Amino acid sequence: MKFRIERDILADAVAWTARSLPSRPSVPVLAGLLVEASGDGLTLSGFDYETSTRATLPAEVSSEGRALVSGRLLADITKSLPNKPIDVELEGTKVSVVCGSARFSLQTMPVDEYPQLPEMPSATGSVKSDVFATAVSQAVAAAGRDEMLPLLTGVRLELEKSTISLMATDRFRASLRDLEWSPEQSDLSAHALVPARVLSETAKALISGSDVTIAVSSGESGDGLIGFEGTVGTGTRRTTTRLLEGDFPRVRQLFQTQPETVAYVNTHDFVDSVKRVALVAERNTPVRLTFSEGQVLLEAGSGDEAQASESLEATVEGPDISIGFNPTYLLEGLSVMSDPVVHLAFTQHTKPAAIAGVQEIGADPDLAFRYLIMPVRLQN
Repeated sequence: MKFRIERDILADAVAWTARSLPSRPSVPVLAGLLVEASGDGLTLSGFDYETSTRATLPAEVSSEGRALVSGRLLADITKSLPNKPIDVELEGTKVSVVCGSARFSLQTMPVDEYPQLPEMPSATGSVKSDVFATAVSQAVAAAGRDEMLPLLTGVRLELEKSTISLMATDRFRASLRDLEWSPEQSDLSAHALVPARVLSETAKALISGSDVTIAVSSGESGDGLIGFEGTVGTGTRRTTTRLLEGDFPRVRQLFQTQPETVAYVNTHDFVDSVKRVALVAERNTPVRLTFSEGQVLLEAGSGDEAQASESLEATVEGPDISIGFNPTYLLEGLSVMSDPVVHLAFTQHTKPAAIAGVQEIGADPDLAFRYLIMPVRLQN
């Protein structure tokens, strides 16, 4: 195996592929990055039995072959090299990496012990990469991070005809994002529960391309698989991951209540105010929001500790309401709102509140993305 490639192209692809490698692999070869040179160019692959990554990129291949080397070490090396062409060659049991006057020699791992990567399922449809990346970033805001509850660390994708719905919840908040896409079959109906971390990293990696191809296989015995593929620069990137199993909470039903109080607040000002007031909110204590005619009053802290309050202009329709929220959960939802005004809908101070974006005060909310947040019980 021998090839030459531009430094930036290789470093970026190695960094992306190696990002999914396990830090504590069950077997040593899973820490390896499979490097394959052929007449079609260069292919980099990583796999941990759950998630696979594969990047194809152009290279000047002098001799075909393949080698397995430490993925994280190769990533550290390539990003540190000068901006010159890199020559890579397999020499016996070692791989040499030469860039300018810098030279590295990496020990190889046994290629024949490396597991075979899963095949990409048949394409289910495609979606614009930038739209997909935005939708994923909004949906994963409510995904759980507790590995003891793996079901809630996923994002549920519901593929119904020309619409994809992404849903997530960690029991304290929930998200729902709908977007249009181009399915392969007009009567398509499928669903998949995808690990949120994998989905987020994949969407970010493919944002520079034009379209993302989504492929879902519906295995009945734990072999369900989803794949994402897109063009990045002059190459392609592909990720597959096993689907999570279990009955996901019925998130959509949570958004179907009729509000009694509705408020409109400038998104940027609201975010800044919550951040300031939350500085005095001790761990696990809420920021208190009181909505009344023409304003929202934000408060945090207790009488024996530091306190803060700030009022903002707001348009409030319906009865006054005081409600408390975990400031982190509130900010994580607001941070992925792209509209200039936030629309807040309340039923009672003990019931979840729905947040959505609008272009101007008084407008109907953009229901493409909705964020639901559970209140925190106030002391008084």
